[in-house]
Order: sequence, then C-alpha cells, then structure tokens
Amino acid sequence: MEIATALGCSVGFAFGGLVFVAYKLGLLYQLFHKTETQSPRHGGESVAEVLRAHGVKFVFTLVGGHISPILVACEKLGIRIVDTRHEATAVFAADAVARLSGTVGVAAVTAGPGLTNTVTAVKNAQMAESPLLLLGGAAATLLQGRGALQDIDQMSLFKPLCKFCASVRSVKDITITVRKALAIAQSGTPGPVFIEFPIDTLYPFHLVSKEFGVKNPPKGIMGKVVTWYLHNHLKNLFAGAWETRDVSPLPVHIPQATDNEVQKCIELVSRAKKPVILLGSQATLPPTPADDIRAALESLGIPCFLGGMSRGMLGRNSPLHIRQNRRDALKEADLVLLAGTVCDFRLSYGRVLNRRSRIIAVNRDKTQLLKNSDMFWKPTVAIQGDAGSFLLRLSKGLKGHTCPEDWPQSLKAGDVTKEKANRGKADEKTDRHLNPLSVLHRVDELMADDSIIVADGGDFVGSAAYIMRPRGPLRWLDPGAFGTLGVGGGFALGAKLCRPESEVWIIYGDGSLGYSVAEFDTFTRHKTPVIALVGNDACWSQIAREQVPILGSNVACGLAFTDYHIVADGYGGKGTLIGREDEDKLDGIIKEAQKETRQGRATLLNVLIGKTNFREGSISV
Repeated sequence: MEIATALGCSVGFAFGGLVFVAYKLGLLYQLFHKTETQSPRHGGESVAEVLRAHGVKFVFTLVGGHISPILVACEKLGIRIVDTRHEATAVFAADAVARLSGTVGVAAVTAGPGLTNTVTAVKNAQMAESPLLLLGGAAATLLQGRGALQDIDQMSLFKPLCKFCASVRSVKDITITVRKALAIAQSGTPGPVFIEFPIDTLYPFHLVSKEFGVKNPPKGIMGKVVTWYLHNHLKNLFAGAWETRDVSPLPVHIPQATDNEVQKCIELVSRAKKPVILLGSQATLPPTPADDIRAALESLGIPCFLGGMSRGMLGRNSPLHIRQNRRDALKEADLVLLAGTVCDFRLSYGRVLNRRSRIIAVNRDKTQLLKNSDMFWKPTVAIQGDAGSFLLRLSKGLKGHTCPEDWPQSLKAGDVTKEKANRGKADEKTDRHLNPLSVLHRVDELMADDSIIVADGGDFVGSAAYIMRPRGPLRWLDPGAFGTLGVGGGFALGAKLCRPESEVWIIYGDGSLGYSVAEFDTFTRHKTPVIALVGNDACWSQIAREQVPILGSNVACGLAFTDYHIVADGYGGKGTLIGREDEDKLDGIIKEAQKETRQGRATLLNVLIGKTNFREGSISV
C-alpha cells in the first residue's frame, strides 16, 4: 500500500512538473490558440488600433527601423505621423498635445540612443504632470543582453521617470499593454508611461521566422534541441496574435475631495476677509473644462495669482488676476488656497506663506500636496484630489457669497503701480541695440487674441512672463518645475497642430534657440507655421547676472550675435534681423511676420537686444 501511494505521489509530481514545464514553454497556450504563419499582419497594427480607439490624432517620431511597423500602421489608420529632427523634440511635442488636448500625447522612437535622447523630455513631462506615452523599439526578445545593435537595459533607465513601464514579450500582449499604459498615464497624478517593443513583436511572421532560422545548427541532439527551442519561441511570439480583442479605453481614476472636506473649506472661505488663490498647472487638467474653472473663479471673486499652464485662465485684463507683489499679498492674506500649486522653490519652499493664514492645499499627488510642510508651513486642510473639480464644488457651495471688494481692488491698485514703473523701464534706451522690454511690450500688444505663447529661455523669457498676457485659458506653455531649456520647437509644433487656426509664438533666448532651431525644417515640411521671437544678446544672461558679480568671470557665458535669421531661411522659413535702426519699423515687421505665418511660412525674428536692469523671478508657479 505504501509503495503504491509513493508511486502515485511520484507520478503526480512528475505529471505536475510536466504540466508546469509545458506551461512555461507556452505549449498549453499553443494548444488552444493558433499561430497564423501565413498572415501578413504585424504588431504595429495592434498598436495603431488601440491608439485610434483612444482618440490619438498625432504620433511624433524620429524614424528608426525598430519602430517602422508602428508608424506605417498608424498612418494607414489616419493617425498623423509627425517626424522631427531630434527625439527630445518628439516628446516635447507630445507633451504639448497632452496639455492642450486633454488626451495622451504619443511619441515613438527607436531603440538605444533613440530612447536615451528622450530622457530629459520624459523627465520634464513627469515633473509637469503631463500624460504621455513613449513607444520605444528594442532588440529582439532572444537577443536582449547578448550584444545586439542598440541593445541596452531600457527598462531600468525609464522606471524612475515613468508611472508604468512594460516590455512586450508576445504580439498578443500588445493590445492590453497599450490600453493599460494609456489609462495609467491619465489616472491619479498624470505622467509619462513607457512601452518597449522588441523588434520581433512588431514585424510579420514571415520576416521574423527568417531571422530565427539557424544556418548551421550543431549536429546531434543539441542541434535538434536548439532548433526546436527557436521554433517554439517563434510560435509563442505569434500564438493567438490576431484574435479579436477589446481596444476601447479602460477606466481612468481621478481622485476627488470628499463632501466633508469641501464643506470645511466652504466654511473657511466664507469667514475670510483677505483670501488669495494660487492656481497651478494641475488645475487645468481634465475632466473639468477650463471655461468652467474660469466661471467658478469669477463667481468666488477671490484675487488670483496664476502660474504655469493656468496663465490666461482669467483672460487678459481680469480685475481678479493679480500679477505683481505676490510676496506682499501672501503676507497680508488671512486665507490662501493652493489649487494645484506646490510649495517648492517657486514659493520659497513655503516660507512666503504667513503662518497666521489659514491654508487650504489641493493636489492630486500626496507628496506634492505636503511638500515642505514639515518645515516651513502647515496646511489647515490638505486635500488629495483634483483641483479643478474642487473649485467648481467650492464655488457652488459659496453661491451668493463674494470676497470683500476692497481686497482685490487694493491688490489690483498695487499691480497698476508696479506695472507702470516696469513700463517706464521699457522706454529707457539701452547702451546698444533694442530695449528687450520694449520689444516684448510691442509683441504683446500686436499678437492675435487667439495666440499661444511658448516660453523657452532664461533672462529674456523671464521678462516676457511679466509682460506678455495670454488671452485665455491654455494659451501659455512653459516647461514647468524642471526648468528645461529646449522645449520651444516641440511645444510649438504640438501647439500648432492642436490649434492650427491660432498664432503660435515661441519666445526664445538666443541660448535656448540652439536646442531646437533645426525644427524650422520640421515646421516647413509639416506646414506648421509659427513665429519665433529671439532675444539675441549674445550671452547666457541669466547665469552671467550672478556669475560675474560673485565670481568675477564671464567664462562660458558669452555667445555671439549669430545670424539665426539666416538659419531659419536655410530651413525654408523666413528670417528677419532686427536692430536699433529698425526700432521705428518694429510694428510693421511684427505684422509682416504674422502675415507670413498666415500664408503658411514659419518666421524667425532675430532681435538684437541690449542689457537692462529689469530682473524678476521664476516664470512658473
């Protein structure tokens, strides 16, 4: 009896072991799911089908053989492929599309150096909380880690930067992986996600099978084992690949404030005499339309400081929009509402907040919600939830209640006084060339009401942030908390594709222009005419302002008064050099640039500027 029992156990273990091995080798799956060896289809088609079902209109790329099937399939399904001159630009463009369209921006780049070239742009999207999908090529599944062309450990590189990373191991997994990635990119705190596609998961069976053939297999049993293993791996790659699968969007989770949290805030705001709202980029995220947020802010009647993507939320000349003297206003306020605003360097880590003020903080990300609250400030109410939805509920709960009028009026009066003084600085003559403040004022007055402003630079762009006024919501694009230079070409490209009827202005420093001036070729080829305004002072001035007086040297800060306008001409655009002798003709030159873009030609205004004493702080809140 004992022998029979032992034999039975042994047989059971052996059978179980065989089943496990069969499962691991994919043999069980192959029994029930066919490998269609004659099918001409390829994995790029599965990617394209999911993207189309999610409303993706653009895929930005710099082409490479690893990802060609994705690009070809997307184009066949009506998704526009926009190829750039640098992979970082492709990601920046996808970032802009995500911010302006409320959908996920998509970029596709080739393996190895193609992906490493995107790292800065992906990190920027992470810190700016932009939902972005990066599709990357990779070496074939069996060759990873064996020294194949452009083969590196891409997953380790992107895991710290992305909310979700996946490596597709078979064609059948493509659909669910892309759907999952798109949902995660938009859920909670939005951010970038990454999927790598080994090249053998994207090309058709008949091509992949040729690469799996062993020309001179080892003789004997080892040769047969190797041949069988390769054949089995190939079948696992394509088993069940073309079965019908759901491509529709998965649910997106967005955290919301509780009713009790909203009610507590209603009570706090109703008792405040000098409340202030600091609105950050996060307040512009879906699902709440920007126009609804604007109506809620106007209903509340509370003075607002707008930063990042929320610039323009209240239009150009709202009595509630306060642009100057923020530090003084925060010292005087008895209640501060941080709606998607973070207490990082842009708010002196929270030190600018009055310790006697009641502080309401709303943010989707818990870490950002409480950043530096252990040191310099303490929230009265901290809500992990969507800022835009919260503002609508707060406004509804306070219907009929408005902020005391004398408070926003006094802040606005301070605004007028300081801006009048700043305007006076624009009238001063510089030692040579044009006054940059005067140039920015002229552009601000002449740009179209539907204009989108892209900020890419340091000193010149910092001045622009205090002078130029976006006309409406979602009409200002800057890099965000990472302070990345080089976003201009990609952001402008994405913006012009999303809003083809709008004027798109890139405000460049001459230093930052060097990162993406080659994208004038992209603007020309893809018929996306934008206007680039370059403040050319032949210097990295933002650095020199501090380096020279502190360290006594201008080393590495000097540039040249380069003919950037000729570069634009060479790429098919229209370049114009503007110097002091053109000061009286400046309005006409700006209008001519606007006319050129309406006729389909990207333009670059290379403005030679002098030095001023105007100096303000960070451009992004």
